[in-house]
Amino acid sequence: MRKPIKSFLKVYFIGAGPGDLELLTLKAAKIIRKADVIIYAGSLVNKDILKFAKKLAVSYDSAKMNLEEVLGIIEKEKFTKKIIARLHTGDPCIYGAIQEQMDWCEKEKIDYEVVPGVSSYQAAAASLRQEFTLPGVSQTVILTRLSGRTKVPPKEDLAKLAKIRATLVIFLSVQDIGRVVKKLKCGYANDTPVVVVVKASWPDERKIYGTLADIAKKVKAAGIKRQALIIVGEVLRKKGYQPSRLYDKNFAHGFRQV
Repeated sequence: MRKPIKSFLKVYFIGAGPGDLELLTLKAAKIIRKADVIIYAGSLVNKDILKFAKKLAVSYDSAKMNLEEVLGIIEKEKFTKKIIARLHTGDPCIYGAIQEQMDWCEKEKIDYEVVPGVSSYQAAAASLRQEFTLPGVSQTVILTRLSGRTKVPPKEDLAKLAKIRATLVIFLSVQDIGRVVKKLKCGYANDTPVVVVVKASWPDERKIYGTLADIAKKVKAAGIKRQALIIVGEVLRKKGYQPSRLYDKNFAHGFRQV
């Protein structure tokens, strides 16, 4: 029986960061520079990243492609020794839709690697100069989204998560901010602070501050419908938290004795 031909192709699923080119990791930049083929989500990824590519690299914008078309590009190169850089916005493991691509690579015996990236929620926290885990206020951060065309499991419905009253970062939901607020009010008080960060880390980044009582009206007035995070929680007040015990002079640990 003839042995299957081994694929020498290597695919990298790369987190291209939230937008600011300087937030691209060194590893990601290194791979992009040597890639022969680049597939990038042009609707979200900063196209200036392509400036890192070598002159002979071929690039494809996957914004208007379906999964089969993306995989078709990879399949076409299956028996070459090329490097394919598949760029996803932020970190590819958070709403990156990479699992089906990795599963396909597994089935096709194509070597691949995942390169993590800086997520938009991290860029938003930095821009806000905000710690999401303030002692005594919240030690839990929940990354979630509103149920829409992509359904959220019932146990993770936003109204249920709101009852935990942790720091909440809501992706892919600003277009339905009214429904988001209605569900959040199942757990949070009306005066709970909310900030919507639009295009975190991009030159045209915007922030809209409010509370659950008025944030929907402000977002609609600003015409925000995409590329925005909704951040909710008491940590946004930056008050009432306890200083970290890690640096307390009376707190001993494995690297410091009292």
